[in-house]
Amino acid sequence: MFTGIVEELGIVAGLVDLGDAARITVRGPIVTGDAGEGDSISVNGVCLTVVDVEDGAFTADVMRETLDRSSLGRLAEGDPVNLERAATLATRLGGHLVQGHVDGVGEIRSRQPAEQWEIVTVSLPAGMSRYVVEKGSIAVDGVSLTVTRVDDDSFSVSLIPTTLKLTTLGHKGVGEPVNLEVDVIAKYVEKLVGERLS
Repeated sequence: MFTGIVEELGIVAGLVDLGDAARITVRGPIVTGDAGEGDSISVNGVCLTVVDVEDGAFTADVMRETLDRSSLGRLAEGDPVNLERAATLATRLGGHLVQGHVDGVGEIRSRQPAEQWEIVTVSLPAGMSRYVVEKGSIAVDGVSLTVTRVDDDSFSVSLIPTTLKLTTLGHKGVGEPVNLEVDVIAKYVEKLVGERLS
């Protein structure tokens, strides 16, 4: 479980294609400071299990389904990635409850800069808009954000200078993919209400 508050902008240090999987090595001295084998680290919003830690970098195995259902399959060596260690019972919940289970991949449709912040509009995969509400939470590449507008096939968020500076969302361009995770509470409510009405 994560909170969507990025701790560090890491760098992809290595990628090995294993056919039906991949092995990724990410440099991130903050998140590896206390990391060990078996720990969970969110990489662009995807929960990965650490298999090795060495010299400020960690390695994780990524199965084919994760590569197909997220933007991790499009990463290249040298790419920046958002990193967050798993939350503990003593962690401040500065964002919202984020599982690290990507619901779909959107694309940045537009960026509208203002003097101190920026409005970013992201496409929504088919069927996801029912889980996204204005003023609700969504994780974009693992960053907990508040939705400022939602349509049938897109939503918008306002990014403050800190988010623009310290996460990948500050320099991703129009057309680039982003991992999306909707608020898990919405999915549980839909399931419970659906069962009561059936």
